[in-house]
Parts: sequence; structure tokens; C-alpha cells
Amino acid sequence: MRTPELKEFIQQHSNLFWYTPQDKKVEVSDEFLVETILNYGDKDTLIQLFSILGKQNVANIFFKSINISERRRGNYSEITIHFFTHVFKKYAH
Repeated sequence: MRTPELKEFIQQHSNLFWYTPQDKKVEVSDEFLVETILNYGDKDTLIQLFSILGKQNVANIFFKSINISERRRGNYSEITIHFFTHVFKKYAH
């Protein structure tokens, strides 16, 4: 169940989910949400995501995603994986 705050966040940044049908955007999985924001969001969007989901939760979703399979890992750019691996290891674990 999506909180109203998370639904509003997704709607505010719906341009990042341009390939998702408008009526399905608020239903995206947490994994897809985190992946999209980490790959394409800016600093303010990332801060909002941390505020809504929590930094530790975002880190857990990120690490689970990149370790689940090469295909899922491939959804992140290499620079994103490198950067956020260091950030989350320092500030979220």
C-alpha cells in the first residue's frame, strides 16, 4: 500500500517514469522506484526519497537489487553502482 506522500512524490517526478503508463506510475515497485531515482534523479529528488522511504531502506533495496542477478544489476549504470555502493556503505550500514 502506497502512502499518500509516496504517491505524491511519484506524481511530482512522473517525468522520470516516462515509459510507464500514467495510471500505473503510483503502482511501481519499490525496487523500480529506487532504481529510477538513483539512476536519473537529482540531489533534491534523492533527499526526498530518503525522507519518505528512509536511507537504510533505500540502501537495502539497492543492495538487494544489484545482488539478485546480473540482469537486475544491469538496470543500474556502472557509475551509479560504484557511487551508491560507497555512499550507502559509509552512511547507511
